[in-house]
Amino acid sequence: MIHFFEKGQGQPLILLHGFCESSELWNPLAMELSKSVRVLCPDLPGFGRSPLSHSRFTLEDIAEQLEAWMELHGIHAPILLGHSLGGYLALALLERLGTKVKAIGLLHSTALADEKEKIETRNRTLIFLSKYGVEKFVTSFIPPLFSEKNQVKFREEIESLIHRAKLCQVETLMAYTLAMRDRKERLTLIKEFSGPSLLLAGTEDLAVKIESSRAQKGAFTHYVELAGVGHMGIIEDREKVLEKVQQFVAIAMK
Repeated sequence: MIHFFEKGQGQPLILLHGFCESSELWNPLAMELSKSVRVLCPDLPGFGRSPLSHSRFTLEDIAEQLEAWMELHGIHAPILLGHSLGGYLALALLERLGTKVKAIGLLHSTALADEKEKIETRNRTLIFLSKYGVEKFVTSFIPPLFSEKNQVKFREEIESLIHRAKLCQVETLMAYTLAMRDRKERLTLIKEFSGPSLLLAGTEDLAVKIESSRAQKGAFTHYVELAGVGHMGIIEDREKVLEKVQQFVAIAMK
């Protein structure tokens, strides 16, 4: 069972959160976006208040659960927006739903598969989680998601993210790490998609390097760079992200 909250009515806009996050990440944006669309924010299985049904799965398995959730709640022709891991899942959903998706946006995410260096990082994460557990991992993992200058500016927000992430089970984080590591490339899928597509990137993002985002931007109909921002533009530059998402949603609804 997938827990979620929704605000507004009309065109469905699904916001998919990232790794170690929950639907709470979207609260400020959802409030504003719901003035024009029906915003739905699920907790991905294993995060927030959604239970994890299996200890080993692929991103395609999670996309299948999300599709079933959509059908249960009468969500048709959605705009999909995903942050980081949420972007990978938005792509997996697009692959399942095809033309049933109205538009798709990736925020600090990528349509590429993991390269060798990133695979090695995932493997080290698995070892670290197995050895030290959730608390030590999230305490070291979350601050560098913000640009160096913003780690001080958003200290309270970082502490809040860490506090919530500590509630995750180690099995959940290990299972998603494996699923992310083993995901496939979907850049071709974006190129072939006939609807609007958005890639939003931060110039100081250490998780999705700006060089990688710039190399992909030609596959998307819309591309946005946030200067001086890390992996968490939703917090680091909320007003700009809101503005760009509102513009993209308006285009998708034309």
